[in-house]
Amino acid sequence: MANFPQSVLFCCDHNAVRSPMAEGLMKKFYGQRAYVQSAGVKNDMEVDGFSVAVCAEMGIELSRHRSRSFDEMKEWGDDLGQFDLIIALSPASQRMALELTRLYHLEVEYWPILDPTGLGESREAKLSAYRQARDQIRERMIARFGAPMAEEGAA
Repeated sequence: MANFPQSVLFCCDHNAVRSPMAEGLMKKFYGQRAYVQSAGVKNDMEVDGFSVAVCAEMGIELSRHRSRSFDEMKEWGDDLGQFDLIIALSPASQRMALELTRLYHLEVEYWPILDPTGLGESREAKLSAYRQARDQIRERMIARFGAPMAEEGAA
């Protein structure tokens, strides 16, 4: 695919639910084809246990993910200008990405992905909401970047 980016940053509100799932899916599906990171508008939460669980169903390990914010990326020397593409998974992260990148020539895409936090009463209902968000990311990713290099273990 000619327009496959060399580096992608996924972002959402807290870097605890949607963007870590997207980072994990991208790495599993496309391996080393692109440098992949994720960040949040804020870093005030650890990676969400339901996100860890629904990604584990696809053989994706998220439990070691360390949440980071845009500000922390800057402090650690990660320049947003190094990314070819930023994919925002929430309205707040889209606004932040557009604000932070107005000086760079890079693409910001918005994928309106369901925020599963707070949905569902039972554990099974919560897992179902998180699976729905994971699957939305998966579908958008395949539509945008093409079929995964190896589809084994995919749900």
